[in-house]
Amino acid sequence: MNASLPCITIKAKAKNHGLFLLCLGCLLLLLALLCSVFFWQQARLTLIFIDLVALVTCLTGLVKLMEPKFSFFITPAALCYRHRHGKWRLLWQDTLRINPVRETRGIDMQELPYLGIRLKSIDCLAGNISPRMANRLIHEQRPLTLYCLRNNLMTLEQGTMNFLPYKLADGTSIKGPVAGFLHHSCALHKALGYHLFIPDTAIDRDLADFSRLLSQCKSATARYTRARPCFFSRF
Repeated sequence: MNASLPCITIKAKAKNHGLFLLCLGCLLLLLALLCSVFFWQQARLTLIFIDLVALVTCLTGLVKLMEPKFSFFITPAALCYRHRHGKWRLLWQDTLRINPVRETRGIDMQELPYLGIRLKSIDCLAGNISPRMANRLIHEQRPLTLYCLRNNLMTLEQGTMNFLPYKLADGTSIKGPVAGFLHHSCALHKALGYHLFIPDTAIDRDLADFSRLLSQCKSATARYTRARPCFFSRF
């Protein structure tokens, strides 16, 4: 591992205000419990409602705190995305295009809340995404699949989860959640032109700014030709 490589870290919007929401929920819960001692008969329904709101607020804050401190690690060697359910990693030379996802419908241009990454080959992801992450992304990207189905960008068969083995170009057969994700990514690529989709909640700035940052990082890789791809093995 080359520790001298520069590294840019990105914090997800989804992690924002986690501690605040957890503390607020606990405070509401304590307040509701205290009030229930004196006013349970007079305000039973109101206190039950406050209890439920407090529990939901606590749960939301806890889920936010469970997210990794940083969602992206960017170096001249690779781009790594971390999620509480796993990770994926891409070498820059495996990427072709990085842009906000836009779709033209008639005379209107619709911008979806995702950043798209088009790869030279989806095969590069087979060994660089964890099974839990692959399974999670299939479900998280369900809104994209529904969008494509509503707008006739894919057939119902393409939009159905497919967990059949996926055969790589070298003949290797991939099974399980990773195979399902590879089939899913191929279907979205045919519909929208990208293999990977980064939601706007996973970054700390707007999609256009993050797209420019990644494009600049990819262009700068030529200055680090000796950077070793295993830099992210510790992530």
